[in-house]
Amino acid sequence: MLAVSDLLDLRQTDHSDLFKDCGHPWEALPKVGDYLKKYLKPAILGKVSSRASIEGAVFIGEDTIVEPHVVIKGPVWIGRNCEVRQGAYLRGNVIAGNGCVLGNSCEFKNSVLLNEVHVPHFAYLGDSILGYKAHLGSGVTLSNLKVTKGNVEIVVNGKKIDTGLRKFGAVVGDGAEVGCHCILNPGSILGRHAVLYPGISWRGVCAPNTLVKLRQEHVMITKSQ
Repeated sequence: MLAVSDLLDLRQTDHSDLFKDCGHPWEALPKVGDYLKKYLKPAILGKVSSRASIEGAVFIGEDTIVEPHVVIKGPVWIGRNCEVRQGAYLRGNVIAGNGCVLGNSCEFKNSVLLNEVHVPHFAYLGDSILGYKAHLGSGVTLSNLKVTKGNVEIVVNGKKIDTGLRKFGAVVGDGAEVGCHCILNPGSILGRHAVLYPGISWRGVCAPNTLVKLRQEHVMITKSQ
């Protein structure tokens, strides 16, 4: 369940070559920079606000809208019919497919978004891959760096897999939904159409078509007058 084909429909990206010879999707992350250097041809084909800041090698596809106060530092490749909303910060080695939403006050770094990914509000994506039609709720963090030394490891059935990466956030499979204010700790994997309810701190592998709920106990006390 950790193979590229288990998590991502590569027909839903114009950049499937990035995953060539990758047994696991996270193996594509160190290749993003070289891929962009080789294939990216800077062009602005969409509508970019005069109050947006664009530096370096950047491609913006047809009918994509870049709103005011967006900061894009190349290399960055954004597809067609996307929305890059006010205050978004793309700080290098970012690939976004067609029909994506890169939301207000969201930060993206060394990440790949397949077609129709929506990240609408206040999120952080570090060294991560989001599958076709994946969606992150407001305030979601894909954390990419352990607080202890060493490479990021993935835990499957109690066994650890060394990714070989010091920085690696998450792979969110096609159609997965992540609720508001969730934290995906380094090395998180969400299978296709998995759902995390709001407020969850997740680490490890979530099987496809799985719903994860957070249960809390509420204690209600009558206030003294």
